[in-house]
Amino acid sequence: MIVVYIASPYTIGNTCENVSKHLHVADTLIGHGFCVIAPLLFHYIDIIHPRPKDVYMQIDFELIKRCDVLIRLEGESAGADEEIQCARAHDIHVVYSVQELIQFRKSLEK
Repeated sequence: MIVVYIASPYTIGNTCENVSKHLHVADTLIGHGFCVIAPLLFHYIDIIHPRPKDVYMQIDFELIKRCDVLIRLEGESAGADEEIQCARAHDIHVVYSVQELIQFRKSLEK
């Protein structure tokens, strides 16, 4: 099973809408048979146990290293852009749409 990290906007714009979009994509990817890392689930932990952003970013970077591919959702986000840099530094493939991710999986199956 291909492990996919979702990188997306969080704090720029409406946080609740950003989390909702992120989780909708996570659900779509699960439906396509991917193993999904959805870091915006930390939003719910942070509501109860707030921590500085850098704590979550360090966790995110560790999770990215364990993934096969990162999908970058549209929207402005310095954090998601840093996550792309981390992925590329560890030779992890980056895609920008669900369709591109499905094509990536097909290329691995050949």
